Amino acid sequence: MIKINLLTVERQRSKKKAGFDLGQKLIVACSLVLVAAALFVGWRYWSLDKESKRLDAEIATAQSEVARLQTIIAEVQQFEQRSAQLQQRVALIEQLRRDQTGPVHMLDQISRALPPMLWLTDVKQGTSPNEVLIEGRCTTLTGLSDFVGNLEQSGYFRRSVEIVSSQTEPLPTPPGELVRFSIRAQFQQLATPAPVEKAGPVTGKPGG
Repeated sequence: MIKINLLTVERQRSKKKAGFDLGQKLIVACSLVLVAAALFVGWRYWSLDKESKRLDAEIATAQSEVARLQTIIAEVQQFEQRSAQLQQRVALIEQLRRDQTGPVHMLDQISRALPPMLWLTDVKQGTSPNEVLIEGRCTTLTGLSDFVGNLEQSGYFRRSVEIVSSQTEPLPTPPGELVRFSIRAQFQQLATPAPVEKAGPVTGKPGG
């Protein structure tokens, strides 16, 4: 009689079945991990692509704004250049006007400053545009001093008016002396002329 050990066979079948189930579980787990990884990579790629597009849009907007601002800056620079040119033209026109009226005022003030018994022989420009050299004659040194003082008080000549030279020459007829002088002054233009009083003889009140 042949005896078959069914228990052993059953155990072997159980072991095979358990091993097969474990392998299936590992395969399923690995598959889930791969799917999850693929989903994460796909989501990450989509997220980065979306962020990249957003940054590209912001960069394009910023570049457009920079181009607009550069255009505005160029227009402002052109405006400033035109404004500077206009200011230079206005300054030049004003300078020409002052140059035109300057000699007239200068000669007028020199004539106003002349005291009695003093006359001029030469008026010419010095080394600078505003420098004037005046030569003349007078009968007394007091007259020369009054002339220099009148020029300074007019406000049209800078202080101090320089007496370059003064020489006294005798006069045979009538007996007396003649002062030959030369002075240097710096003319300056004023908005409003200051009044100048001519030097004249001082008269005192009659005493009792």
